Amino acid sequence: MRVWRGGERYPGGDPAVGIESSHAFSFGAHFDPTNLGFGRLIAANEERLAPGAGFDEHPHSGVEIVSWVLEGELTHGGPGRSPVVVRPGDLQVLGAGRGVRHTERNTGSVPTRFLQFWLTQVEEPGEPEHRVVRALPVGEPYALPRAGAALTVHRMGPGERRAWSVGEWCYAHVAAGAAEFRE
Repeated sequence: MRVWRGGERYPGGDPAVGIESSHAFSFGAHFDPTNLGFGRLIAANEERLAPGAGFDEHPHSGVEIVSWVLEGELTHGGPGRSPVVVRPGDLQVLGAGRGVRHTERNTGSVPTRFLQFWLTQVEEPGEPEHRVVRALPVGEPYALPRAGAALTVHRMGPGERRAWSVGEWCYAHVAAGAAEFRE
């Protein structure tokens, strides 16, 4: 078991334009050959966008990009698609497949905070796909078959304990508060 504390994550983004990022693994200018990912998980980022800030159109291929909005709203768009607003509790999955271009922006009036995970695809990349799950159910695994993974959200109260049934790999990300992990 390995624990990455919030303060140990790699800082990123561009605060001057309203983008603050925190990376659990090597990302961008922060290269650590001993910390390139965890199984199929190659990025685990916490993003904060000021109103109006975001990521201009950029490409991806061969990854499943999962974004879970915690605060504010994230507007996602791309060529030939109408923009989609992802709100707190919603999950967005962008299967990049053989290649996709997209934008992510905070078009709201308050700061946005979201977690974003990139997972490599199990099979050869196919056609891109995009879906939004409104109000992701708590405690129910949400399958990501193209990545051979599942995401489960837990909201635990003070002192609450939970045992997890884990497969070959299990990554837990504490989005708010604190947690104690035992093997």
